[in-house]
Amino acid sequence: MSNRSIAIAHPDIGPAEREAVMNVMSTGGLAQGPQVAALEERFAGYIGTKHAVAVNSGTAALHAALLAHGVGPGDEVITSSFSFIASGNSVLYTGARPVFVDIGPDFNIDPGLVEAAITSKTKAILPVHLFGQPCDMGPLLALAEKYGLAVVEDACQAHGSDYYGKRTGSFGTGCFSFYPTKNMTTGEGGMITTDDAGVAEAARLLRAHGMKVRYYHDTLGYNYRMTDLGAAIGLCQLDKLDSYNARRSANAARLTAGLSSVKGLVTPDIGPGRTHVFHQYTIRLTAEFAVPRDALVEKLAQRGIGSGVYYPVPIHLQKLYKDLGYDAALPATERAAAEVLSLPVHPQVGEADDAYIVETIKEISNG
Repeated sequence: MSNRSIAIAHPDIGPAEREAVMNVMSTGGLAQGPQVAALEERFAGYIGTKHAVAVNSGTAALHAALLAHGVGPGDEVITSSFSFIASGNSVLYTGARPVFVDIGPDFNIDPGLVEAAITSKTKAILPVHLFGQPCDMGPLLALAEKYGLAVVEDACQAHGSDYYGKRTGSFGTGCFSFYPTKNMTTGEGGMITTDDAGVAEAARLLRAHGMKVRYYHDTLGYNYRMTDLGAAIGLCQLDKLDSYNARRSANAARLTAGLSSVKGLVTPDIGPGRTHVFHQYTIRLTAEFAVPRDALVEKLAQRGIGSGVYYPVPIHLQKLYKDLGYDAALPATERAAAEVLSLPVHPQVGEADDAYIVETIKEISNG
């Protein structure tokens, strides 16, 4: 056993966040208020959209964004099965049906397979910018324009990433998560970003029980509000996001340099024109690697190195979806689920940690 401990995730909450929370608490106004409004304004500016609407989770952001685009019963939404289950469930919440398309080597939806999945029922494309790398948005936007489809970006893991200089979350309607393990956090929380004033207004109604005026309800809504406590944390975190992402990228570069020669191990594939912000640093372990994935996880843990499998069961193979009749074969997705392993890359990881991770994996691979 090792005395070293390198967690797979470690939220960075410091004095600035604690002071910001205490300042909000001293006002007595803890619910949605001026801190939320300030975070919305600053986050919209950061992403490069006209509007941002704060909600209480990334899942709420996806649900409200889809509803704001009119997605409902009888509709279909094309997305990826290789994601956290919220990417599919948010479609189910609307009464629509998720249609899953296979992935490419970047773990994101394969644009070349999307057009074949479009039907007369298709209402939207929901690309997932998985692990912090943008999808290949060019062909997806072309298909959306050709068929008159909405684009709802699941950018829950991609804060600050960009595609040919344009931030994810600004191509269509963006959805972000501020869960503690994400590149920035509000404790729990989410954000919808858009240039469409109508979508923004619909999202604001949906997050607050359909109210424009208090106790006057214009439509069916939900309690998806963010607190000022969370927003105060988020404002501090947004100040640090670029530096956080730079540290993640530096860690990823060192890991790739050290691991790219290991037999049976495939380091992350980054597509052209993309800035990857490495919410996760995810390798693939093929049959040529020295030990099975579960054995590597155990050996890393014995040496104080955390790791995680994201995601061991694709959405379309979850019991919920099998019970709904999903039986499509998605070979690239299923292969990825059997091979992926994420290693620590968060900002608390240092250069010595990277060297230790590389050294340990090489030792394991050499028996």
